[in-house]
Amino acid sequence: MRKLIWRFVAAVLVFLTLARLGFSAWQWSRVHDAGGLWPVLLGGWRIDLSLLAMVIAVPALLAPWLGHRAWPTRLTAWWLRLWWLLYVLLEVSTPQFIVEYDTRPNRLYFEYLTSPHEVASMLWNGYKLSVGAGLVVFALLGWIGFKLLPTRRPDSRPVRGWVRPVATVLVFCVLFLAGRGTLQHRPLNASQVAFTNDAMVNTLPLNSLYNVLNAALALGNERSASAVYGKLPDDEMNQIVRETAGLTGAPLNADYPSLHKQVATRQDGKPLNLVIILEESLGAQFVGSLGGAGYTPELDKLSNEGWWLERTYATGTRSARGLEAVTTGFLPTPAEAVLKLPRSQRDFFTLGALLDTYGYHTRFLYGGEAHFDNMRSFFFGNGFNEVVDRASFETKPAFVGSWGASDEDMFNELHHRLMDDGDKPTLTVAFSVSNHTPWEYPAGRIKAEGDPASNANAVRYADWSIGQFFEKAKASPYWNHTVFLIVADHDARVFGASLVPVRHFHIPALILGAGVPVKKDEHIVSQIDLAPTLLSLIGISSEHPMLGADLTQRYPQRAIMQYGDNYGYLKDDTLVVLRPNQPASQYHYGVDGEKLDPEAVDPQLEKLALAHALWPSWAYSHQRYRLAPKAGETKP
Repeated sequence: MRKLIWRFVAAVLVFLTLARLGFSAWQWSRVHDAGGLWPVLLGGWRIDLSLLAMVIAVPALLAPWLGHRAWPTRLTAWWLRLWWLLYVLLEVSTPQFIVEYDTRPNRLYFEYLTSPHEVASMLWNGYKLSVGAGLVVFALLGWIGFKLLPTRRPDSRPVRGWVRPVATVLVFCVLFLAGRGTLQHRPLNASQVAFTNDAMVNTLPLNSLYNVLNAALALGNERSASAVYGKLPDDEMNQIVRETAGLTGAPLNADYPSLHKQVATRQDGKPLNLVIILEESLGAQFVGSLGGAGYTPELDKLSNEGWWLERTYATGTRSARGLEAVTTGFLPTPAEAVLKLPRSQRDFFTLGALLDTYGYHTRFLYGGEAHFDNMRSFFFGNGFNEVVDRASFETKPAFVGSWGASDEDMFNELHHRLMDDGDKPTLTVAFSVSNHTPWEYPAGRIKAEGDPASNANAVRYADWSIGQFFEKAKASPYWNHTVFLIVADHDARVFGASLVPVRHFHIPALILGAGVPVKKDEHIVSQIDLAPTLLSLIGISSEHPMLGADLTQRYPQRAIMQYGDNYGYLKDDTLVVLRPNQPASQYHYGVDGEKLDPEAVDPQLEKLALAHALWPSWAYSHQRYRLAPKAGETKP
């Protein structure tokens, strides 16, 4: 039993060290620029020993007493074998995860487990070679682990009676120190082995099992920003946030401090219909008119026909975060997007809930299965009258891939629904799926370059689908009384050697249609500014809690970005970054060359960023983000 534990510890340390060396060699240019190999290895050994101490604690403490017996030895062997397989599984899957997300495996492991069909289909269609190679390596290393940890070899002799309690105390002390990882006030955590502003490199000292288990613990919590970034008095926080949003005077309702009256710029005639098109992973890096690769000729042409917001920034890196920002105007937090959190499943503010009170028919339309990311439950619970996904399409899809009906099929369904709406006012939020691994789309639509199943060609197809839809829309009766927004949910494969890679939050956003001004707009815009602006353009004056700006009336010149646990607040050309349990950092952001140059932290700007980082957690936990309460209704 004692020998099993020593073998297990040695095998895990050797395996994880070799894995880190391999990952560091693969990413050597970034590791070198970040400070070299030693911080990765030294921080990694601290993390490895900490987790190992927890894994072996029970058998190590019992070994002096039971190590010479057969059944405790067998139990210990199987316990250690299980953990060995988990270590191997997570490390083997790390390279592909870094390719996709520029980080070690994290909470996405658990989020995707809720959609096994889509994920299995994606892996089978897009990653056969990677999955096959990974399974071979996993099987080989698993077999080696089983050979190293036999089940039928108890210790040859028992430990002497008086030695047992002494050994137990010594083992406990060693395990406690290793598990805690430090003699400082706070025990060892991921932030203590972070050593660079390259977020991916900061995950290399961690092992992937540690990172996933850490994420699993976090999934059970509605993380509060105050526990991550620090605190401000509630009154001061609300005052800063209200003043920054241009809200003066006393709140309309003291219990709901962000609730305010917005008067629409458009005052003439019947309110217009609204269509919001969220494009999956369509970052500015692909858009020619935004300085990108030039895969979007149709969107580039349309940009000359409406209000082209050239410096729009996403609030996060996941679809749920983009949906959160665009449909609710809610600021991002280090917790999950509100689509998935329990307290926001009803009575949470959305555009659907607001426009429903104005007699709009409100719908969410998605080419995949709407249970993904809890979309169906959230939208149905918060003011959307109808959720349409692939199973309820009234037009037959021509092509269905791993994630659902193709973009052209989604747009065909959208056109069909808009034609059927007639004169009733409608809000439709339509979400595309084709620009997602494994890059599946119908043949014969575009002239593919290189491998047809590539990100570049999927973007070309998504852009082609946009062009096809708007050709039909312009010739349709709904065109003259509808405002359209085309916006990305987030960029594809957000990564970079900075704490917040600002350029990978840059996304296209175009407003066009009835009465929309035609102009190129270079102001800094956040996704949270889009919903208030759309309300103004369709002619809806209302009371709502959104803190974003109505861009028809003012420009706040700021963007808010949540990147994992890091929070970025971009004001003009200054970026403040908040990190867990660390001092704030400040940078001068140069758009040309995408440079972040460190500079001294402005205390006022740091407090401004902190207030905006704290406010959404406060508003969520206290259920203060909702429509104006009805007469006689008490706060929750």
